[in-house]
Amino acid sequence: MGSEIELKLEVPPQGIRKLRRLRSLRNGSAKRAQEKDLVSVYFDTPKHKLRRKGMSLRVRHIGDKRIQTLKANGQWAAGLSQRDEWEKPIKRDTPDLRAVRRTALAPLLSKKFEHALKPVFETRVHRAVLPLHRGDSRIELTLDQGQVRLGRKSTPISEVELELKGGRPADLLALARDLWQRVPARFAVRSKADRGYDLIDGRPVAAVRAQKITLAPNATEAEAFRTIALACTHQVAANEAAVSAGDPDGVHQMRVGLRRLRAAIAVFSDLLLDDAQTAAIKAELKWLTDELGPARDLDVYIRATIKPLQPTLPAQDKVDALLHALEARRGEAFRRAKKAVGSARYRALMLDTLGWIVDGPWSRTGDELVQARRDRRATDFAREEITRRAGKARKQAGKIAKLDPHHRHKLRIAVKKLRYAIGFFASLFAGRKAQKRLRRFAGELKALQDCLGALNDIVVHDRLAGEFVHTDVRRDCAFAIGLVSGRDQSRIGPLQDAAVAAGDRFVAARAF
Repeated sequence: MGSEIELKLEVPPQGIRKLRRLRSLRNGSAKRAQEKDLVSVYFDTPKHKLRRKGMSLRVRHIGDKRIQTLKANGQWAAGLSQRDEWEKPIKRDTPDLRAVRRTALAPLLSKKFEHALKPVFETRVHRAVLPLHRGDSRIELTLDQGQVRLGRKSTPISEVELELKGGRPADLLALARDLWQRVPARFAVRSKADRGYDLIDGRPVAAVRAQKITLAPNATEAEAFRTIALACTHQVAANEAAVSAGDPDGVHQMRVGLRRLRAAIAVFSDLLLDDAQTAAIKAELKWLTDELGPARDLDVYIRATIKPLQPTLPAQDKVDALLHALEARRGEAFRRAKKAVGSARYRALMLDTLGWIVDGPWSRTGDELVQARRDRRATDFAREEITRRAGKARKQAGKIAKLDPHHRHKLRIAVKKLRYAIGFFASLFAGRKAQKRLRRFAGELKALQDCLGALNDIVVHDRLAGEFVHTDVRRDCAFAIGLVSGRDQSRIGPLQDAAVAAGDRFVAARAF
């Protein structure tokens, strides 16, 4: 078994051709690229048991040779993957399960499972491989062009893979930056196996929700931060295509990924250095959040507030005019979001963030206090951090009725960060009682956050209405906004009562 670390980039076909011609990539390497045609057949059960277990099993045809590969325990983050891999030559076109008896597949092995395995799709790829050196690291550059095929259906493959054969991940990222400056590229967030299963499902571009985070029981604080931050970064990058397609849920999920990443940075603030690189990453993450904000706010205003009220409001012609005007603005906001994720600034942010998480100054400093925090048990840190944040939130939650909108908003943010922290660390508290108590605690937090969120939405809607009225002189639209705002205001009292009750339940709840 080997554990591979690789970075995948999607590039247009002309980008592959350009990279093949670049002599500067060799950086002193005298070796020529090795080229070959690969046909890989992926196997699974009719109910896709391997996929559900996070594994892939393929038999690759290279001329007369057959190579069987099992991949498992994968972690993905914006194109960066680390996973366990078992590879062995076999003598037939179908899997030889004797070769995977001591692998992650072992618990599934049985005669029934073996008989159920069938080909599910195949990839046909022309591959060029070039060994490179960057710094003190050995990196294998792979250029892949081809297709994933399922009967008459297919989807193109045009990828660059950088695999670290020895050395530092930072050198891998430096090479990626070099490639990024030469050809249009974006992080590949799906493996070839993922593309094949998407083809089976007939799934179009879709929003991607947060991955479940699993931390090793003996993880250190530094290892926990890397795992959590990489998972959050993956959620951001995985929604790029959906944002570019104008999918409202894609915008929402990218913003969730950004909020989770910024929350993780806040949770681990004592570990991370207050240096120029960290400050720059935080500022750029806020920039991207702000670029997506108007699209999300307007979409929620239209879909969750105006459209449900539309049949019940008088002056339908005026409400229709308002809706038409707001939808035009929403379109502009979605174009702004699409422009942001298609920009060089966005691409630089994602690569810089990845490099900072993997090999930032915080991970290398000789400062004794930071070193001690890096090596601290994540379980101890998690318990202390959740308890500390819960205590601060309780002080405000107990007096919600007296809070003005500004302080209510601050409490909402604190509750949201606390919920994220519980999600980050939940796997460290694996006992049945501990899990049950955490779930109950998180449930009380969610109820409080929902009430505070609904109250905050009304504040946001008031702001949007004010901006709209000041920039649009149409009286019919202004009249309709008044009707909608009046309905919103009528909800404040019941929502405040619900928030007070949820706050009392949260104050009484305990995480540990």
